[in-house]
Amino acid sequence: MATVDYTIKASVRADQGKGASRRLRRADKVPGIIYGGKGDPVAIEMDHNKVNNLADYEGFYSHILTLDIDGKKEQCILKDMQRHPYKPKLTHLDFQRVEKGHKLHTNIPLHFLNETTAKGVKEEGGVIVHHVNDVEVLVLPKDLPEYLEVDIADLSIGDTIHLTDLNLPNGVELVELTKGEDHDQAVVSITAPRVEKEVDESETVAPDEVPAENSKDDADKE
Repeated sequence: MATVDYTIKASVRADQGKGASRRLRRADKVPGIIYGGKGDPVAIEMDHNKVNNLADYEGFYSHILTLDIDGKKEQCILKDMQRHPYKPKLTHLDFQRVEKGHKLHTNIPLHFLNETTAKGVKEEGGVIVHHVNDVEVLVLPKDLPEYLEVDIADLSIGDTIHLTDLNLPNGVELVELTKGEDHDQAVVSITAPRVEKEVDESETVAPDEVPAENSKDDADKE
């Protein structure tokens, strides 16, 4: 698999405001901002198609990116991305600077392994339930993983993997677990398939069918 280059060329935006942003988008540019660290916030513009293509890669959302702003390179992570409500267009991106030696709060995706061959699925006919698909981590930039793997090969029906069961690389801390023991969330589980109750047609009564005893009572009333 080819290595993805997460470098984005950008320029400082001279004009700002809604009107300026609309003009950028008509010119196939997308506005953004980079903030955090020791530098001031900087409004930028980028080539829309380049960024939109990178947005197809999972690593774009968890990888350390490089913004080449008029020749000055800054390491950052994506913090927010806004899309047009119905067009395949990006409308704005927020980036946060990465500082060496300073921990990041960011979300990374989970990759679930052996879903089709898990004991509870293949042998017991269970159904996999994903409770979360990504986790928030606290980690130094040098230790940031692109994703975490969750192996469910040995799970049976009724089994659940929680946050405390995840194998974390060195230096990676789950933010949710720093809030206390009662925040040990479920990550994935295997449940028994739902069984629909069969209806015995011989016991059903047609809507226009009237029991004999009721028919006799109605006749007496008449």
